[in-house]
Amino acid sequence: MSDDIAPVNMSGNAYLARVLKDLGVTHIFYVPVLAPEAMKELTRLGLQPIVTHGEKAAAYMADGYARVARRVGVCGAQNIGGTNLAAGLRDAYLSRTPVLALTGGPTAATRYRQAYQEFDDLPVFAALTKFNARVDSVERLPDLLATAFRAATTGMPRPVHLQLDGFYAASLIGEFEVRMAADRRFGSFPAFRPQASAQDVDAAIGELKAAERPVIVAGGGVQSSQAAEALRALAERMQIPVATSLNAKSVIADDHPLGVGCAGEYSQTPANRALAQADLVFFVGTPTGGLTTLNWTLPPVETRVIHLDIDAESIGRNYRNCVPLLGDARTVLEQLIAAAPARSDRGRWLKTCAEFRAEWRRAVEPFELNERPVMRPERLCRLMSDLLPQDAIVVGDTGHAAAWLAQNIAVRSTDQQFIRADGSLGWSLPAAIGAKCAAPERDVICFGGDASFLYHIAELETAVRYGKKIIAIVNNNVCMNQEKVFWGDDPAFASNWRFRDTNFTQVAQGFGCRAMRVETSKEFVAAFRQALASDVPAVIDVRTGADALPQNTWKPFGVSDGHA
Repeated sequence: MSDDIAPVNMSGNAYLARVLKDLGVTHIFYVPVLAPEAMKELTRLGLQPIVTHGEKAAAYMADGYARVARRVGVCGAQNIGGTNLAAGLRDAYLSRTPVLALTGGPTAATRYRQAYQEFDDLPVFAALTKFNARVDSVERLPDLLATAFRAATTGMPRPVHLQLDGFYAASLIGEFEVRMAADRRFGSFPAFRPQASAQDVDAAIGELKAAERPVIVAGGGVQSSQAAEALRALAERMQIPVATSLNAKSVIADDHPLGVGCAGEYSQTPANRALAQADLVFFVGTPTGGLTTLNWTLPPVETRVIHLDIDAESIGRNYRNCVPLLGDARTVLEQLIAAAPARSDRGRWLKTCAEFRAEWRRAVEPFELNERPVMRPERLCRLMSDLLPQDAIVVGDTGHAAAWLAQNIAVRSTDQQFIRADGSLGWSLPAAIGAKCAAPERDVICFGGDASFLYHIAELETAVRYGKKIIAIVNNNVCMNQEKVFWGDDPAFASNWRFRDTNFTQVAQGFGCRAMRVETSKEFVAAFRQALASDVPAVIDVRTGADALPQNTWKPFGVSDGHA
């Protein structure tokens, strides 16, 4: 949006539609009424407006879309729904995902006069966005839209918000003289790929050469930067074990000899044990938050680290004994590969990590392979692992679903992609619809419990209406068993964590989905294959036991329990 063009008169609606088209946006997720003439123009240009049943769901769809498409996800709501839309941006903010939120807002003529449904949401968006601005007139749309896209896709990607004047952005109806064209660089992320300084690269190589027990921790920034191949190449060249955050789960396959699994709270024991013994940890594309580091105990805060991130503020925030690498993950990893010597003398450390992995597999396989009368979630996850297509996209929810996703769903191919909620229960179903919009040729599987499924179950109708064939696998234990940990089995408190036994198959069929209830492994395998072959969204309601809990998170001695 920087190049001058021959001046032309255009309405704000037409301009907004044209810019979104030029920047590669293919879908916009919203609750009416927002800029109806712009939505019509978008449709004429070949984009697909998706009308959802809730503003939070619209934001989650845009989030899932952006993570898979690696383009800006766009969502919107009229003025009265703005606060709901803002609440839906929390996960995108935490996961560092570029989402553009558009809302209607007060006008100069109506502000402070108690206009119908009018509320100024601008301050609400401030905490959940990287750039938050009011478009007071249609003439300001070009420069502020340009700034929003630049902010969303450069440096640390994050949501942005534009409040458009008018109850439903009616100010876009007016015409103005357009002199700026869209800059297509800012439609995808990362828009720029800065290098690290040669001095810092040399310092990092020196640390990696000297370490006896190094571990790489890959974060979500590796996925955003499309740096997985470069990370594996560096790890293989220098023979360094690789742990991942849950956001980066598919960076390395489970059968790779250097893989040690997910680290932190939602984790696998080998990764945590390796980090506890590491003498150097190389963080790549992660803010080193409490979830991935188990509240900064893995590795211990005094551990020597190298920290590669595109956001300077994140580097060394939680680990001060730090060699900084400021830049794009893929670019800087390629710099390191060019300078790194091959290593073949870490056999003892690799053997130790392999033993951690083998011991873990022996501990979990009885749960994953056991055909019990009531299926356990570990068995369900193992079946999913064995049946997932090689390029499947798995969209996981939070809570216990995230723990089972980390522990028991295996990455069979690095062409698979795993994305997950960064804290909001119910995120996975709408996000899966957004992911399917971004990758219509790939199978998208949503995984969560019945508690999360109930949050946005109405969006099944959205998926059917627009032909977005997702497969929702519901780990249905007829309760919120994470809450059971706090309430116990006392019948007086049962209603606080036990649900009514809702027949999800009837509900889903009512929306037009293919739906199946299963209780055994054999039934699940048949249902999953039928869902893959179906041409409509599918729901597989899997009955599991309320007493099943994920494996305990491995913690260093002396670390107390607590939410990380």
